[in-house]
Amino acid sequence: MSDEPLAIAIDSAPAGPRPVRCRLCGRPLTGAGSRRAGLGPTCDAKLHPPAPEIRTRRHEVAQDTLPGLED
Repeated sequence: MSDEPLAIAIDSAPAGPRPVRCRLCGRPLTGAGSRRAGLGPTCDAKLHPPAPEIRTRRHEVAQDTLPGLED
C-alpha cells in the first residue's frame, strides 16, 4: 500500500440533501407531508379523490301510529 492520501473530489459531492421527487410525476417535493407520502398534492388528489360528503337529512315523515301507543 502507498502512504499517499486518497484524493477526494469535493466538486462531485452534492451541495445539500438530495431532493425527494414525486413518485408519479417526478417533480421535487417541498412539504413534509408530501415528502413522507412520496406524492405531491396534485398527484395525491388524482390517486385519492376526496370522499363524498355524506349528509343525513332529518325530517318528519307522516306515518301510522304504532298499535298499543294510541292516545
